[in-house]
Amino acid sequence: MNFPKPTRADLLAAKDKTLRDVIAPGLHVLFCGINPGLYSGATGHHFARPGNRFWPTLYNAGFTSRLLVPAEERELLILGYGITNLVARTTATADELEPDELLAGRKRLERKVKRYQPRVVAVLGIGAYRTAFQEPKAILGEQARSIAKAAIWVLPNPSGLNAHYQLADLAEHFRALREAIQDP
Repeated sequence: MNFPKPTRADLLAAKDKTLRDVIAPGLHVLFCGINPGLYSGATGHHFARPGNRFWPTLYNAGFTSRLLVPAEERELLILGYGITNLVARTTATADELEPDELLAGRKRLERKVKRYQPRVVAVLGIGAYRTAFQEPKAILGEQARSIAKAAIWVLPNPSGLNAHYQLADLAEHFRALREAIQDP
């Protein structure tokens, strides 16, 4: 279930597009990316860039029983997981976002969480979390604060541009969340 590789023109045309959330009421985990990249904007699927490690990380951490591809993103809902972003608009890199956009994104995320009531919100990116939630000393893992009744976890950004974490390291952090939600 692959989709055609976007052309350079497709990628350029994808700037500032938005993607539909993969969301439903009562999810176990709502994964919250920073914002979609141009590749995702061009394909219409979250974490679609081939170098992005979101889908392999979910599989390696045990969230999925097989490796899903971005075009299968809605299958996450059946498993009790969803995807949203702090900032909806697509950019080439998250560095193009202004702090005010991340702060406004937190407010939108809070409204979504109140409406859909996931058990956990997993923010994918420590820097974006620190800015959006005004928590400059936050560390990875479960946070002391919550949104509505949803626990907040901060996990490393699975982008291929995040060289600080290899796939095994990402899977270890994501696995800690999966194990925590199995033992309420």
